[in-house]
Amino acid sequence: MNEIVIVHGVRNWQPGTDPAVAAQRLAASWQPSLVAGYADAGLQHLAVPDITAAYYAHHLNDEESQGVDEDIDRFAEDLQEAAYHWLVAAGLPPEPEEGQSWGRMPLRQALDLVARKRGVAPETLARVIVAFLPEVYRYLSAPARRARSRDAVAKAIRESGAKVVVAHSLGSVVAYEALHANTDLTVEVLITLGSPLGLPGAVFDALDPEPRNGRGARPEVHRWTNIADAGDLVALPRRLGDRFSVDHHDEMHMALVDFHTLPMYLSCGLTAAAMAPFTA
Repeated sequence: MNEIVIVHGVRNWQPGTDPAVAAQRLAASWQPSLVAGYADAGLQHLAVPDITAAYYAHHLNDEESQGVDEDIDRFAEDLQEAAYHWLVAAGLPPEPEEGQSWGRMPLRQALDLVARKRGVAPETLARVIVAFLPEVYRYLSAPARRARSRDAVAKAIRESGAKVVVAHSLGSVVAYEALHANTDLTVEVLITLGSPLGLPGAVFDALDPEPRNGRGARPEVHRWTNIADAGDLVALPRRLGDRFSVDHHDEMHMALVDFHTLPMYLSCGLTAAAMAPFTA
């Protein structure tokens, strides 16, 4: 079957829209990027797969949640802790002495320190944190929302019959857990894009199933390819092989400004090359 399921990442909620309609809109918006990716890979002679979008954002968002986490200076304590884990992965020096914690450093100060080290504007890092962490936290901290999100992804895979699942950003976490929770799914290929699965503390240590001896369990797939933009500040660490049994990892510079977006990853020939052998 010449079809793939794409699991979206953060910031894809469409309030007031029927979930089925939201999924159709997302799939239609991604299709041109995938066409560009096939051209970038020199695969114009192949039929580009049709996309089914696995839409779960409505399970993580509601009207009351919007705007609550838009200012990192007002992050709740648990969300601040997740931000510190992310900043350490992004380059914040380890805790200086036993008994001391970076949690005693104001979050804004820690962010500025990492920004200087990486040579980026502090506002850029702040936008990444605000865009990424709140939805990740809503997913990982709420069992009911987590279960509904995984069920939505599993349903999209099951009903489409697709053998290839492409999962971006937070979607890679949801897809990973959905595949573990639904062993009847017959997915052959998992392609993770800009994945934070290996992010210590904030994501990796909260996964279900629980990692053991520093390793995450591999879902029942024939092949797992991980692709990361070298400048992606969410895909930390970029190489998942140290924590998961990934079959193949690709990394390259894709964008100077528009990093981490799903269209960027779909437009890259690496993504097309990873799925093409299994969708012809």
